[in-house]
Amino acid sequence: MLVLLTIFNSMLMVAGQTLWKLGASGKEVHSLGQLLRLFLGPYVILGLVVYAFASVLWIYILNKGELSYLYPIQSTAFIFALFIGTTFFKEELTATKIIGVLVICLGVIIITRK
Repeated sequence: MLVLLTIFNSMLMVAGQTLWKLGASGKEVHSLGQLLRLFLGPYVILGLVVYAFASVLWIYILNKGELSYLYPIQSTAFIFALFIGTTFFKEELTATKIIGVLVICLGVIIITRK
């Protein structure tokens, strides 16, 4: 159960960061006022809410399990980020990214085997 919650938490973290990217993309930031407007944008605020929820969930997860077991599972965020980046932001999918994510997947499988 903690493994699934940790993976869900990783998905929430990536969702929050995706919202931040949406809120920050194409924005000029050359002054404190522009930076403040960036932080008060709806995508950034929603991303902060999602990330705050993920943080509360992470504290709950850490209360129930071992950090050395759970933290590596958080690396599944790289998998979700690769998917979001290539699908929604049209980022380049390279062989090195694919290999890296496969290595991460293998690591998560090894860590979660008891």
